[in-house]
Amino acid sequence: METKNIMIVGVGGQGTLLTSRILGGITVDAGYDVKLSEVHGMAQRGGSVVTFVRYGDTVAEPIVEEGQADVLIAFERLEAMRYAHFLKPNGVIVVNDWRIDPITVVTGVAKYPDNIIDELKKSHTVYSINAMEEAGKLGNVKAFNVIVLGLAARHMDFPEEAWLKVIENTVPPKTVEINQKAFLLGYKNDKE
Repeated sequence: METKNIMIVGVGGQGTLLTSRILGGITVDAGYDVKLSEVHGMAQRGGSVVTFVRYGDTVAEPIVEEGQADVLIAFERLEAMRYAHFLKPNGVIVVNDWRIDPITVVTGVAKYPDNIIDELKKSHTVYSINAMEEAGKLGNVKAFNVIVLGLAARHMDFPEEAWLKVIENTVPPKTVEINQKAFLLGYKNDKE
């Protein structure tokens, strides 16, 4: 199998590392060679966090180069825009339609861009969901990242049952049920 490149981007505290562990788990369970790489910005101060997950028959290095990501999973709109250049021409962006102002916007140094998702759709295949709102309906907003992962999973080669199993084996035991529900909410989302 040709190496697949997944990139997860978000802001510190949004669950990018848990999401990468779930992705790593499903690819290992499927028998692939997997490389993970985590790049932390000012994560504790709301800065960017980037995680690469590469899997295939043989994976030489963990870093995804610009223009090579098959799937870009973004937990915030501005992060999707910031890293869209990593996407392959036929790749997809899966984005949480949510806004978190970076410190430059909070302090008035910069302006948060308008219509990010519409702008991205002009040159990329984009699937978006307001996962924070949907997770709130489930009763736990912290599960929003697994909703986004569920939507992204539709663009990867693993069956639903395998995802549910790896979620069960990866998340804390008391959160298995909510995370599986969150995953299925994204996975079965018919608004694509």
